[in-house]
Amino acid sequence: EWPIYQSWLRVFQTEGHDLAVEDYVQCIGSDFEVWSPEKLLEELTGKTYDWPTINAARQVEIESDLEGVDPLEGIVELLDWLQAKHIPAAVVSSSTHRWVDMWLETLNLLPYFKEVVCRGDAPKIKPAPDLYLEGAKRLHIPAEQCLVIEDSLNGVRSAKSAGCLAFAVPSRLTNCLKFDIADKAFSSIEEMASELKTVFEK
Repeated sequence: EWPIYQSWLRVFQTEGHDLAVEDYVQCIGSDFEVWSPEKLLEELTGKTYDWPTINAARQVEIESDLEGVDPLEGIVELLDWLQAKHIPAAVVSSSTHRWVDMWLETLNLLPYFKEVVCRGDAPKIKPAPDLYLEGAKRLHIPAEQCLVIEDSLNGVRSAKSAGCLAFAVPSRLTNCLKFDIADKAFSSIEEMASELKTVFEK
């Protein structure tokens, strides 16, 4: 998400405006129906923009910025542990399959997940519960028995609405938010994984 935010920040700065993280995080985990940087810039400048052209250029920048990126620290170790314990895992994202599947394959993470649920696989994206309900359905596990690990407030809202247990691990972008609605919040994947292992191995 950070390179995406940076791409938007550059667009705003080109027009002589700032884009505060605290504003941008409103759309993290969802889409521009929740909050739109496009609408904000148009309101600030009084202009209209060729968004398809601008967004196509942003996409090229984002993919360039992400070249050589590694998985989040601690995530491979956690996935190895889940796999060893035969605990099924799924990815549930408001992004498109094109984007999510590409990065799961690039980072060699796809084999760890039994299901990948994305925009279009359910009627509504986060913060609605639909995607998590679809994920639970595909795993053949009741939603109330699923643990969701989220880095966005929209994602936590979605998980809780679906009836799931929700752990929050804020990202570089979302650590400015309060995750009071999460069942528990952690400062890192490693910290969350440590508690998860303690619970499962009792």
